[in-house]
Amino acid sequence: MTQKQENKSSILDILTVILGIQELDMQMIQLMRLKKDREKELDSINNLKKKLMKQQATKDEEIFRLKTALRLSEGDLAETQEKIKKLEQKQSTIKKVEEFNALSQEMAQADRERNSREKNLSDLYDKLAEEEDSLKTIKESLKTTSESSLILEQEIIERLKKLNEEGKVLLVRREKLVKDADPEIFGIYERLLKNKKDRVVVPIENRCCSGCHITLTAQDENLVRKAERLVFCEHCSRILYWVQSEELEGTTIAPVRQRRRRTRGAVT
Repeated sequence: MTQKQENKSSILDILTVILGIQELDMQMIQLMRLKKDREKELDSINNLKKKLMKQQATKDEEIFRLKTALRLSEGDLAETQEKIKKLEQKQSTIKKVEEFNALSQEMAQADRERNSREKNLSDLYDKLAEEEDSLKTIKESLKTTSESSLILEQEIIERLKKLNEEGKVLLVRREKLVKDADPEIFGIYERLLKNKKDRVVVPIENRCCSGCHITLTAQDENLVRKAERLVFCEHCSRILYWVQSEELEGTTIAPVRQRRRRTRGAVT
């Protein structure tokens, strides 16, 4: 075996291990996204509960204020009615026309006052009924939301438990692969992964980096084919590899790419 063949084999062996680690990392990233999605659902329901509870508290305060205003208004109306009753009694005993007319005017004023207070009282009753109906709707929504939240929370706890278990299994598998990884290349891979949170070891497809989809030069493609050293995409810094490499047979990516090419060829 020539020096170039040894270098090629070495680079591809290194990438095979890194690709295995990357597949596990992608699964772990997906698990974390699922976990965050479920937690967001729970946060959304909890926020809705808080909003409904705040609305309920506001309605309770408004209803208390209306009931207080009603009691005062009822008292004012009772006073006005009592005043009218006394004026009517007094009027029946008056004999002088001037006094009778003056009392009639006072009674008319009291009557207008009574009508105004009756209307105000009626408006307050209507507003109270409206607010109590609104409060009832809010309480029903809060009850339904609380029940839904409880069910969802139980589902999320179970789902998170399963996600954590799956994550532990992936982590164990990853740690085993990391032991076989080239420390220097693995360090580069982890820095890229931390930055992009996505695949950072990617194949060339149609002379394009399959990570950023920018067209590469023929020279870059040739360097990747030779696999004598690591080649990085000049645009996104991802590590590039040639997917048809025989040494990468059996990885999680190469067979898929090759099957797709064969499928497209059959259709053509």
